[in-house]
Amino acid sequence: MLQRTVFAFLNHLLAAETWATARLKPFAGQHARFEIGPFVQAVVVAGDGRLAAADDSAPPAVTIQLPADTPFRLLGDRAALLGSARISGTADFAEALGFVVRNLRWDVEADLARGFGDIAAHRLARAGRRFVAGGSDGARRLAANIGEYAEAAAIGVRRAEAEAFARDLDALVDALARLEHRLGRLG
Repeated sequence: MLQRTVFAFLNHLLAAETWATARLKPFAGQHARFEIGPFVQAVVVAGDGRLAAADDSAPPAVTIQLPADTPFRLLGDRAALLGSARISGTADFAEALGFVVRNLRWDVEADLARGFGDIAAHRLARAGRRFVAGGSDGARRLAANIGEYAEAAAIGVRRAEAEAFARDLDALVDALARLEHRLGRLG
């Protein structure tokens, strides 16, 4: 059920942007594997440039590994998320997928306008943007509070260990962003 909903949403976004489906059409029939933490999803590019769930037994032409906190990062810093991705496989297919992922945007306001009208859609979209902006700050505070509680209750990692891990992770993200920039110049 969730998988069907995710693919319906992705294909809705792709259908709204003809450049995106045109970019993926040449790779029809090719498989990609997305690994988000412990979750794995194999996809195949359909003939019209849309995506479909694929059998995991087919060898992927591209594998994209993303951190486990990807859903939360999507609400915040997409650039850092994309910089933390590890990509392996066929260069041209990986570049096309990367380009689509980096540039595909959801026009929430246009979708809301179909059901509520232009004015209401504009107001709802503006309220949503404010909520997300405030929510990301609230999410950071909540994570800090949970971390402090876990440390006090001795159920998680020590604060110093978590901070060291976060510094190492930030250094890795920076290194990957530099690598992605270099690869972009080659392409």
